[in-house]
Amino acid sequence: MLATPMPAALAPSDDELDEATVRRLARHCMAYREADNRTAAMQLVTTLLPFLVCAGLMLWGVTAGNYWLLALGLPAGGLLVRLFGIQHDCGHNSFFTSRRANQATGRGLSLLTLTPYGYWSRSHTLHHASAGDLGRRGIGDVDTLTVAEYTAMSSLERWRYRFYRHPLVLHVVGPPLYFVLFQRSPFGQALPASEAWRSIMGLNLALLAVYGSLALLVGPFAVLAAILPAALVASWTGGWLFFVQHQFEHTHWDESEEWNLQQAALGGSSYYVLPKVLQWFTGNIGLHHIHHLNSRIPNYRLQACLDAEPLLGSISRLSLGESLRCIGLALWDADSRRLVAFPRA
Repeated sequence: MLATPMPAALAPSDDELDEATVRRLARHCMAYREADNRTAAMQLVTTLLPFLVCAGLMLWGVTAGNYWLLALGLPAGGLLVRLFGIQHDCGHNSFFTSRRANQATGRGLSLLTLTPYGYWSRSHTLHHASAGDLGRRGIGDVDTLTVAEYTAMSSLERWRYRFYRHPLVLHVVGPPLYFVLFQRSPFGQALPASEAWRSIMGLNLALLAVYGSLALLVGPFAVLAAILPAALVASWTGGWLFFVQHQFEHTHWDESEEWNLQQAALGGSSYYVLPKVLQWFTGNIGLHHIHHLNSRIPNYRLQACLDAEPLLGSISRLSLGESLRCIGLALWDADSRRLVAFPRA
């Protein structure tokens, strides 16, 4: 029987969670961190095969003139988001019990997700180690300024930040540019180019070999027409998920000397309540507060961890409708301890 979350009015905020409660929740999550190879293999097969079928039908449709098959880009994009979730788990070494299997699977899936496995895993690990720390912003997160920092800026600097945080830039134009183009260059990344070079350029060469060979067989237009629809859907979905996982009104930020990883995990990562079909396509990543509390829990065990502890179902809870109101949030107000929009600030 599923645990029933307490009403929002009675749900404790992260600031109300005492240290003993936080430790108890962390111990609870420890029991769900073991991977299951059979479950992992089944999830990989039931996600990868449908995606390849959709991609194959789209490729055939373009070459045969049946362009209506490009509509499969929508489910293919959803499956690509789920494959990215598997690659993400592999980066945490949590999907399979074997590190070698995780590494091989993660690198193989990068040919589909277009995301360099080694570099992304490294930057994402740093994100987990610093999320919610005002003194360590800038790696693996959405750039966020405080109200004080914003008001101290020049007019040009404010304009640049407002442009970056504009919904069309942050949610429509930005995600495809980042996933398809920006991830192709080892320069201008959050980590030094020396760390990024092997991972990013290695993937670029692999992409050139695989998709270049395919283009020689069926033509570059057919390959692009079959790849881009799913890539667009996946990048928009993934970009939005990453935004609402940490950019909600009652999120949690602290100065470095006051920052606590477990408090930041529970209070600064949302429990994004999605319809079951969307939760399936997104690989349970909406249970993000649990994932940040213990990143070794594989995605296929997150729901069981939540169901076994009612309190986890009430912390940082965010519905689909509520998440839409997060679009305009842009600045951290240290006085009220919440994200606020530009006019309010």
